[in-house]
Parts: sequence; structure tokens; C-alpha cells
Amino acid sequence: MLLAIDTGNTNIVFAVFNDDGTVAGEWRLSTAPERTADEFGVWFDQLLAQGKISRKSITEAIIATVVPTALFNLKTFCRKYLNVDPLVVGDAGVELGIDVLVDHAEEVGADRLVNAVAAAGRYGGPMIVVDFGTATTFDVIDENGNYAGGVIAPGIHLSLDALHLAAAKLPRIAITKPEKVIGTSTVSAMQSGIYWGYVAMIEGVVARIREEFGSKMQDMQVIATGGLAHLFADATDVIERADTDLTLHGLYTINRMNRT
Repeated sequence: MLLAIDTGNTNIVFAVFNDDGTVAGEWRLSTAPERTADEFGVWFDQLLAQGKISRKSITEAIIATVVPTALFNLKTFCRKYLNVDPLVVGDAGVELGIDVLVDHAEEVGADRLVNAVAAAGRYGGPMIVVDFGTATTFDVIDENGNYAGGVIAPGIHLSLDALHLAAAKLPRIAITKPEKVIGTSTVSAMQSGIYWGYVAMIEGVVARIREEFGSKMQDMQVIATGGLAHLFADATDVIERADTDLTLHGLYTINRMNRT
């Protein structure tokens, strides 16, 4: 079995894959770079027990992280508790199977590259992957399945926090789909601004990407991933499907590519 670890700025996702690529268990933990390997070990053992998965059955591990300070403890956890040496996306010698066609490939977040690998393998190019994470990212995969660049915008929760912190009278609100665009209270106006504002951004950025790539890219697919993918995929015809497990399956694909 394979343990795939996807470390984002907000959460870490642990997923155990069966050999056939099906997910045997998936768990989420808040990202805390100071969390030790032993803390990971105790937490993970409890979850494995609940899922009736033997720790000894995990023979491989792969890590993607955009939080460099968390990497040491995650690698130590894999070596100490699983007795496996993990692959790390971005390390020399770890093949992705795609070309990264940007000025500084080393600056591209591991999660964005993993998404590109999964999207190219599952759906083919050309494509735009919209990832609703701490940042909202738009990643472009060309007709050959290669990573061609993208767009980084503030994430939805960051925008909500900024509104609350910068304006004394604006409360914290939940993200929801308002029935109307015009809000008739402070809360409904904020909900509308966040929700429909992001829908408008998605539609606008996708249109500009397609225009910039030329007429041959007009039919490029748009896939949404991340925790809020379904909420926004239902609001616009621009997004063709939501695939919330895209990153994890990208890790599974990369691991198989490098282990065989």
C-alpha cells in the first residue's frame, strides 16, 4: 500500500492507496510545521486502527509540500514509523512525466505540478485546473499534457479574513451561495461579494487564458479541485467538472511512475 501526503498551507491530507489505485483511507490534519514525527505517528496509528489498516501493509510513501519547514518531520515520520523512504515531489530524480514550461520551474508549487500530472493523465490536454486552496490557482496544461504556467489569486478564506480584519464593522461569515446578487444586509452583501465575485473572476480569467492561447485552445477543459470545488462548479458553466481528489491521484501516479 502507498501513503500519499499532500501538505498545503492550511491542511495536510494523508491518503492510503491500495495497489489498484483505490483509496483505502483518507484523513485531514491542520498544517503545523512544528508538529513532530512522533505526533504524526501517534495520530496516524489511531486513524489506521479505526480504518482497520495495518501499518505494516504500507510499503511506500510520497510527499508533496508547499511548506518546506514541515518536510523534515514528515520524512522522519515515514522512516521511523513506516520504515519507508518517501519520494518527495521536487527532489532531483523524481520524474513527473511532463515538461514544466515556465521561466523558473523550481518555483512552481509541488501541488500545482501534481495537479497537472493527474489532470493530464485523467483528462488529457489542453486544460485549466482551478484549485480552491489557501490561494486560488489557475494552472494551464497544454495539448501535449505539459505544464504551461498559470495564475495565482488570493484564496477565498484569505479574502474573508482580510475583510474582517481590515474593516471593524464587518463580521466573519461562512462561505455560501447567495440566492441573489444584491445583498439586503451586511452579511448577505459580503456573501454575495465573495461568492459571485469569485465566480466572475473564474469566468474572466478562464476567458483571458483561452484568448491568450489562441483559437486552438478555445475548447480547453476546465476542472475544479480543492475543498470548495463543488460549491463553485455548480455556479458557472465554465467549470466542466469537479475532481476533489485530483492532487492525491497525482501523487499515486507519480509514485507508480518512479517505483517501476
